[in-house]
Amino acid sequence: MVSPTSFFGPLDPAPDAGWTEQPQPRKGFFTDTSVCIGCKACEVACKEWNAVPEDGLDLLGMSYDNTGMLGADSWRHVAFIEQPRPLGRGSAPFAGTPTGPSGTDVADAVTAAGVDALADASRIGSAQPGGFPVVDRAAERVREAGGQQFLGMPGTELPGRSAEGVGRSDVRWLMASDVCKHCTHAACLDVCPTGALFRTEFGTVVVQEDVCNGCGYCVSACPYGVIDKREGDGRAWKCTLCYDRIGDGGTPACAKACPTESIQYGDVDELRERAARRVEQLHAAGVEEARLYGHDPHDGVGGDGAFFLLLDEPEVYGLPPDPVVTTRDLGSMWKHAGMAAVGMLGVALAVFAGGGS
Repeated sequence: MVSPTSFFGPLDPAPDAGWTEQPQPRKGFFTDTSVCIGCKACEVACKEWNAVPEDGLDLLGMSYDNTGMLGADSWRHVAFIEQPRPLGRGSAPFAGTPTGPSGTDVADAVTAAGVDALADASRIGSAQPGGFPVVDRAAERVREAGGQQFLGMPGTELPGRSAEGVGRSDVRWLMASDVCKHCTHAACLDVCPTGALFRTEFGTVVVQEDVCNGCGYCVSACPYGVIDKREGDGRAWKCTLCYDRIGDGGTPACAKACPTESIQYGDVDELRERAARRVEQLHAAGVEEARLYGHDPHDGVGGDGAFFLLLDEPEVYGLPPDPVVTTRDLGSMWKHAGMAAVGMLGVALAVFAGGGS
């Protein structure tokens, strides 16, 4: 049964935390990934406003993603997911639009030519200035195929909208800006021994860096793997939903910088209604895979303050499919521990009384 002090179930987190005077509407994010273009303006704006340190610009071998994951130095993470799609798939909203040839066949031919050249021992060591045997054989294959193929230049039209279908490929991109979910039931807050993590009057969860002792309990308690300890610092850091900005009536930096309004900020109740209408709109347009994630107050964390519209399963975006607050059973554990202690005390008293007689 859910009560105002439960560790699970739907509730309004700010009044539950004691913010009963001058109550504020719960604030949060709705991220519509169907309009995210992967510009990373949100990442830059977050770092700039919150003075989050640089976390490296290394290529990770994961497409164009050079952030990798959320962490102490990455409070926003734009995921780039490259998905192979069957060539010519007329998925909505591009149903009926022309599709162009894939570049895969050309790449396969060049690769095969390279393998042939390596297998030809007579050509090993015959490199000429300006090229290796593999390149020579690949060039021969291109000439045999009728000359060099022009693979196209970036156009100004939307993909698939040109009459010839030039530039379409069998790959689609999913992009999504991830962030702390500001859970209704935040396990990070439950396990913090110093009170460094606290619930704000807006229902968000914030770390006080001057109180954090770096114990790391919150890191293992987060069901999303969001909160992290900063290397060389030792304290825990994460998104604050720009507590200073929203306290002055402003908009969080990431949402302010988003050029496509993929990141929308506002009252959580209103955002949930807006998200439901957006899903209906996409379904009506034929995008049946559109779904919401983290919006349901009856899920394992009581609903998130930051939730998403996704175009594929949560696992594709690196999100847990069914997150549960890790302190959900804490109340029953305390209850059973108390009963066990009372039982042991009773046995001890009985033994003591029996020995005295």
